[in-house]
Amino acid sequence: MFKPKALNAKQLAVIDDLFEGRMEEPQILKNHNISRKLYDKWLTDEDFNEHLDRRMAWEYRRCEFMLAHYARVAASNLVRLTDADPKQPEAARKACIDIITMRANLLAGNNSSGTAALPTDNPKLLPESPSLSPETTSKLLAVLAEEKTISTS
Repeated sequence: MFKPKALNAKQLAVIDDLFEGRMEEPQILKNHNISRKLYDKWLTDEDFNEHLDRRMAWEYRRCEFMLAHYARVAASNLVRLTDADPKQPEAARKACIDIITMRANLLAGNNSSGTAALPTDNPKLLPESPSLSPETTSKLLAVLAEEKTISTS
């Protein structure tokens, strides 16, 4: 089995700076006293690229952790938007659609990184989502029906 060689401290520092996003690539190279030629050589190195790929996968995973952490808050805010100002029916309609499609998107694994929405690839193992109360369901359907009536008038 192929075992990647360890990167040197400069390579790791450059990678850290690239992912921090505070500086552009030329500034990072200048700060670390790395020539463009050497950096281009690193970019053709399999071990360097493998490390970059692992780091990128980890950064996407961190984003998914954050999204999972705040999913309940987002859902609560969407439900609250269903009681939106009558002068703003579009916000309520969009909130209703987002709520209705949220579970389906999780089951389908639709997210930005293309990886499973939850740690498992098997949607059958996903935890059950809490049901919407009859009152909330009624509000969602009423807002959608009202929007359809308005748009067909």
